[in-house]
Order: sequence, then structure tokens, then C-alpha cells
Amino acid sequence: MDVDIAIIGAGFGGLGAAIRLQQAGFTDYLVLDRGDDVGGTWRDNSYPGCACDVPSHLYSFSFAPNPGWSHTFSGQQEIWDYLRGCVDRFGVRPRLRLRHEVREASWDEQARRWRLRTSGGEHRARVLVCATGPLSEPAVPAIPGLGEFAGTVFHSARWRHDHDLTGRRVAVVGTGASAVQFVPRIQPMVERLTLFQRTPAWIMPRRSRRISRLEQAAFRAVPGAQRAVRAGLYVAREALAVGFLHPAVNRLASRMSLRTLRRQVADARLRDKLTPRYAMGCKRVLISNDYWPALARPNVEVVTAPIARIVPDGVVTADGTRHDADTLILGTGFHVTDSPVVWRVRGRDGRSLGEAWTPSMQAYQGTMVAGFPNLFFLLGPNTGLGHTSVVLMIEAQLRLVVAALRHLRATGADAIEPTAEAQRRWTERVHRRMAGTVWQTGCSSWYLDATGRNTTIWPGYATGFALRLRRFRPADHRVVAGSRPGEPEREHADAV
Repeated sequence: MDVDIAIIGAGFGGLGAAIRLQQAGFTDYLVLDRGDDVGGTWRDNSYPGCACDVPSHLYSFSFAPNPGWSHTFSGQQEIWDYLRGCVDRFGVRPRLRLRHEVREASWDEQARRWRLRTSGGEHRARVLVCATGPLSEPAVPAIPGLGEFAGTVFHSARWRHDHDLTGRRVAVVGTGASAVQFVPRIQPMVERLTLFQRTPAWIMPRRSRRISRLEQAAFRAVPGAQRAVRAGLYVAREALAVGFLHPAVNRLASRMSLRTLRRQVADARLRDKLTPRYAMGCKRVLISNDYWPALARPNVEVVTAPIARIVPDGVVTADGTRHDADTLILGTGFHVTDSPVVWRVRGRDGRSLGEAWTPSMQAYQGTMVAGFPNLFFLLGPNTGLGHTSVVLMIEAQLRLVVAALRHLRATGADAIEPTAEAQRRWTERVHRRMAGTVWQTGCSSWYLDATGRNTTIWPGYATGFALRLRRFRPADHRVVAGSRPGEPEREHADAV
């Protein structure tokens, strides 16, 4: 099937792309997703307690406000319902192709089209928007003996709701953003919970509250009131970036976090295990009111010794201790800097995106990649944020996508991609800005790739990113001009 634009992924990025492209007059598109429903991360992560750590009014599209949010920080189900509501609100459903896993996407230089091979058939598209997201592929650690475990094993992003945890001896591997939410929920029901921690996390209180019916009614009656709340949250969240860009500023927040730890955990030995010894913000800062208290309960043990191997009925640590378990939950995060999808996308010379991104990811304005014509990658390299909503970054990128496609339409060109020089300049500028930030203070995190480079986080304010993408720069791009019948093809690279 031929289509003008193919969008891979039906989460915030893919649905946002569909809506914004449709509003800009690009109505010939398809949204392909491997799942049986839209939602992406918020469809897949249904573990107990799953919720967002960004305020609801900010973790939503600016062009699709939701006056009915029930809490200031929304849970998984409500966010998922919001995304499904956007599908019908903006008429995207006829363009959805669910259960269509993209197995390969390759650029046909002669036809100047992307050829997509999916589990639901083959497609050709002039433009490819990759919106698979950085939190879509669960990371399963290569622990010796994992396949020999006789009990039930699952990743937190593939939660087994059919497996009753009541009275179980549960081992949890990982103490990141997922574990900090589901551990307090499962702790009261299990017989024994053994938490294997590699590095303790900095945790701040979750200041969430129920939004009253009066507030919801006001937002419905006066849309400007909700926009004002969003604007206030935007400014407040942007202010938090100061602590990431200038680590010394976070010392006050660090002291507040440690005071909370002392108040919630009376046992000195346990408290010592849970005390971070790296700069706040170097790894993801988590928010919770009940994680530390849950770890202080009598049926919980926090183990800091490295895991040596998995045995049929438990976990053995490097100190030789055997920890019995009949259920193993992996809260081990995702393939962020090494997502499998990048090996399925092949550019002009047949090289995969994964090869182009070895040893480090790089993209012009975090969105376009040299050697990959008419490809737009949402939430690509250095577009993540530690202080505010990534939806802001997605919307900034979508403005760039629309501008680039309008440039193609206005010039009659067939294809566009950034020049290698423009991409190099952008990447070097980003990494220069990384110097002196909290991410360069020496801790290990999933923000870093195999070379130790932070190729995930944007080293600045969301406002700064949006301003840099506000204008499309033709001079930074290689444009392949369209040819008329009987005329040779014309190709040029705009001067940089």
C-alpha cells in the first residue's frame, strides 16, 4: 500500500504527529503500531501504582487540554484513556493500523520512498516518522541462570496480572522509577519481598492531590483557566532545570531528601543502604511518599550484594547468600541508547540507523539524521528531560517536521536530510553544553551510552530546545529536487 507519510508508534509521539500533520494539511498518513491498542508506554506499563511524575496539565498536548484530570499527577489508566480519547477527538482512528509491527524500513533511493515490511503487510511511504519512544523495549539483564528459574518471571512493563502475588516470596531486581511505584503496592500482600538494589535513588515527595469537581467545572467553563495553570506549571518546572545545569544548586534539595529518609526509615543500617552517594540528578530523581516506608516493613529485605546467578528457587548473591523466591520481577528499565528498532531502519546506503549510531547516537536537532532521507525521529538523541514534560519536546519536534514537509512541498523536492556537517555542529554544541552539568559528575546511569556519553538528555531548558527548532533552516539540509518527465534528476545540497 502506498501512503504519503508512515508513522511508527501510537504513543504520545505517534499520535501527536498524526494530529499535527493532519491539522497542517498532510492527511495521507498511516499510524503503524505492534500493539492491539494505542498508548505506547502507557498501554504497556500497567503495573500496580503506575503513574506519571510530571503534573497532568503539563503531561498532555497543548492542543488537546483535558479539563477532567482527576489528580494533579495522573495514573496510568487515566493517561491511557486520555490518549485513546485523542484518537477519536481528532479523527485518527481510520488511519490506525494496529498489530502492524514494523520489521524493516528501508529507503529506496531510486523510487525515493521508504519501503516498510510489517507483520500486517508491506507499505511504501514518502516520509517516515519514527515515534517508537525510548521506553518501549524492556531491558532484561543477562543474569546467569535466569532461564532456569522454576517460578514466575516477568518484567514490570509486561506485568502478569494473572499471577496472584498474595503470600508469595517475591524477588525484585531493580530500584528505578517503576520499582519505586510498584514495590509499595505489592509489599502488603506478599509473604516476603527481597529487593536487589545496585544503586540507591534520590527520592523527593510526590505532592499529588485530587482535583476537585469545582476546579474541573471551572476548566470546562473557562478554558483560559486551564491554560493559565499549565503556564504556571511550565514556568515552575523550567525553574527546576537550574539544579541539573548547576549541580551545587541541588544541595538544598538533597538535604530535604535525606531528612525525609531519616524520618521514614528508623533503622540505621537500612538507612545507610538507601543513602545515595552521588550528586542529585546524575541519575533520574524519583518521587514517592511510600517507597522508603515500604522498605522498612518487617517482610522486606534490601540486598546490596551483586547478583551472582539465578537458581530454580531463588537468587544467589556474590557473597554466597541464597535468597528464596517463587516470583521474580524485573524492574530493570528499557533499551534507551540501544533500542532494537534502530537496527530495522536502513538509510540511503543500506546502512542501518544502529550502525550509523555506533558508538553514539546523534541527530540534527534530535530529529533528523544524515544519510536517512525524509526520516524524522521523535524523542531522538538528546531530547530527554530530567525536570519537565517530554511532551513539550515532542511538540517542538513536530513543529520542525511540519516545517520541513512544507519546505518539500513548496520546492517540489523529493527528499530532504540534514548535511553531515550540520549534524556534526549540532552534536558538538550539545556535548559542549553538557560540560559542568549534573550528568557529568561521574555516576553511571541509563542516560549514558557504552562510551560514557550522555546521548539521552537535553542539557538545557525545554524553552531553549523549542526556540532552536522554531525555524527550519534550509541551508543545513541536503535536498533532492524532483525531476520532470524527460528531464534528468537534479540533486543539490544547500550551502551550510
